[in-house]
Amino acid sequence: QVQLMESGGGLVEAGGSLRLSCAASENIRSIDYMAWYRQAPGKHEFVASITSGGSTNYADSVKGRFTCSRDNAKNTMYLQMNSLKPEDTALYYCNAKKIYNYWGQGTQVTVSS
Repeated sequence: QVQLMESGGGLVEAGGSLRLSCAASENIRSIDYMAWYRQAPGKHEFVASITSGGSTNYADSVKGRFTCSRDNAKNTMYLQMNSLKPEDTALYYCNAKKIYNYWGQGTQVTVSS
């Protein structure tokens, strides 16, 4: 069973930046696919993903502003978020797919206008 722990959320003004981290309980080299999702009232959406080979994919709403990366040595996935907008306000979840789907508890990101 993979355990995931997010961190790095907080309150930031519009236009600011945050970096989220997702620490895994095991070697992420064995995890082919990891992703970020977010949940706001009435909405749950995919944000970004990264494969073990480093291929990334982004939601149109965050392309050019967010960057997803992974550090295998630290067993951690990151989400660098720049040019934040109020509509980015949400609870951000980390996801890992290794036969089953695993989820973290989430970290809150609030962007003030």
